[in-house]
Amino acid sequence: MSSPPELKGAVEALIFLAAEPVTVEEMAVVLEVRQEEVQGAVEDLKNDYNQSGRGIQLDELAGGFVFSTRMEYGEYVRRLFQPGLKQRITRASLETLAIIAYRQPITRGEIEKIRGVKAEKALFTLVKKGLIQEVGRLEKTGTPILYGTTSAFLYHFGLADISELPDPDGIQEAGPPDLGEDDSGSQGAAEKSGD
Repeated sequence: MSSPPELKGAVEALIFLAAEPVTVEEMAVVLEVRQEEVQGAVEDLKNDYNQSGRGIQLDELAGGFVFSTRMEYGEYVRRLFQPGLKQRITRASLETLAIIAYRQPITRGEIEKIRGVKAEKALFTLVKKGLIQEVGRLEKTGTPILYGTTSAFLYHFGLADISELPDPDGIQEAGPPDLGEDDSGSQGAAEKSGD
């Protein structure tokens, strides 16, 4: 006999969000049901997650239950969290991103006028990283692309919306940030060219 879908879903949510293994007893108290009902839902979930092709499994550890990655997919998880996998952003790209964030929507020509150097590589990098996107075209000769920030930009910088950006007049010059290597892996060349 399987448990009601609502109970099974609630048990799944509790196990998924728990920082440590969660016990049947704890879940029964939170859900205000009998321990036997929770145990039945746990067994149903175990059967669901034991299906072939699933990336996670439900394990019993330290007297409670926790989700974990299946061993056969562990290498992919290790690769995701390898140091250095995510490329750092160059100073040129960071400057370009700041201009876009504060002046959006804005064209490449307007960015280059503000920065005084070409912005094509920085724009390409920012689009590739999902921090900016094309938001339209300017109604003038050549119809240049207008750029704006994305929801990924907001998420990355911990903003609910663009209005939460700090006031640019209140930002003090703290010197150049330590950004490490540029996107091509060599420091300096991109800085001099402005890419």
